[in-house]
Amino acid sequence: MDQPAFDELSVDLRQIRAAAQLIGPHVRRTPVLSCDRLDEDLGCRVFWKCENLQQVGAFKARGALHAVLTLSGAEAARGVITHSSGNHGAALAWAATVRGIACTVVMPERTSPVKVDNVRSYGAEIVFCKRGERESTTARIVEERNPTLIHPFTDPRIIAGQGTAALELLDEVADLDVVIAPVGGGGLLSGTATTVKSMRPAMRVLGAEPEAADDAYRSLTSGVLQPAVAEPETWCDGLLTGLGEINFRILRARGVEILRVAEPAILDAAAEILHRLRIVAEPSAATVLAAVRSHPDEFRGARVGAILSGGNTDFRWLREHGG
Repeated sequence: MDQPAFDELSVDLRQIRAAAQLIGPHVRRTPVLSCDRLDEDLGCRVFWKCENLQQVGAFKARGALHAVLTLSGAEAARGVITHSSGNHGAALAWAATVRGIACTVVMPERTSPVKVDNVRSYGAEIVFCKRGERESTTARIVEERNPTLIHPFTDPRIIAGQGTAALELLDEVADLDVVIAPVGGGGLLSGTATTVKSMRPAMRVLGAEPEAADDAYRSLTSGVLQPAVAEPETWCDGLLTGLGEINFRILRARGVEILRVAEPAILDAAAEILHRLRIVAEPSAATVLAAVRSHPDEFRGARVGAILSGGNTDFRWLREHGG
């Protein structure tokens, strides 16, 4: 089918549906799990969309593959580059193998070893940088080598790809009242909001964010895009990046609200997912359960769709938790 055109300001449901068709042969239609005992404890019915079981262990495979498959021949021939704390880097490296092109990933020096190994396993070149210098290091390499930049979350092609997870969720589970997803840069949440609000305008869309890195909450509360927290102390390494401008505009236009969660609640939630659902969710993904637990009045009696964003972890957080 013909791919719809993208501009730098918007993403719509037609583009998300086209993305789903394009990436469908390569990504997994991840399962939706539920747990009666957990529902009893939470006071609501939760349907867990398990993107931790996606290719490369995270939802990022969707957006990265969509971006790579929609590159022109000339763009693809130059190879691709991105900056990432792990999951997007692995996703882009994997997507590059699907198309048979080169990939470079700029990663902070203190990135989790399991995420570094994940990126390296797909054959990408890794360039390490100091924390806070991801974008400047990437810009320098783009200037020197001229690869095609695939931004982790502000690229509309990325957002459209991420929105396909919610498309599957709504197709599988009827009559949800609310959908919640983690938020860092905002690619997943803005894609989710576009899908949900286009298909079910009355449905609420919420984001879960660590208190230690709460720029999305501050941005949507104030109505002005706020800077990311400098050097946040959080186990949610996948949510450290500040909210992107296009993502902020989408979330604001779609009426998305952000729920903040404390670090102990995040670690408790990650351990509970391991115990109750028998699957691994990295702390970034566990923010959704932490939010449901920490803000019970927002969910009581509701049918909740919760997107577990990824499962790539070295379990250091579990030792901190006492597990």
